[in-house]
Amino acid sequence: MNVPAFALSIVVLSFASLSYGANDQPPPLYTASIQSSSDAVNESDTSKRIILRAQELIGTPYKWGGTSEETGFDCSGLLVYLFRSEAGVELPRTTKVMINEGFPRIDRADLQPGDAVFFKHGDQGQVNHVGLYIGDNQFIHSPRTGKTIRTDSLDNRYWNERYFDSLRFTEESSS
Repeated sequence: MNVPAFALSIVVLSFASLSYGANDQPPPLYTASIQSSSDAVNESDTSKRIILRAQELIGTPYKWGGTSEETGFDCSGLLVYLFRSEAGVELPRTTKVMINEGFPRIDRADLQPGDAVFFKHGDQGQVNHVGLYIGDNQFIHSPRTGKTIRTDSLDNRYWNERYFDSLRFTEESSS
């Protein structure tokens, strides 16, 4: 049976939302999935591939320092993996280096699917978390030890208050 990719994304995202623990924020009331090709307006083929692959990885365990499906992913390891495997783009390994590498900065109002969103959280006062923007104010990320890759909303109070900046790692994201 040939099922459209966006339909599978909805099933995967729905299943992933069942894994939230008591200490997590509740899942958003809606989940974003990549638009079907007939609805796509500003998504490049590269961004679509990156997002679809990220959606396939929802539910993969967080692993500090992890950069593969076999070991799990930390937040920056997830983006390094996605951009290398789906776009052939080599990214720096850590969020601190990513944010300072000179990639184009993107205003929050101008976010496009495939852009990277950065956050400051914890007591360190520095950028220490990154996710992949997928549209509709949603992003995919690998949150922390004991959790799995999931989708969250930039409208969520926690992430909204900790949002720092956004970068574009591919030229095609801006098409």
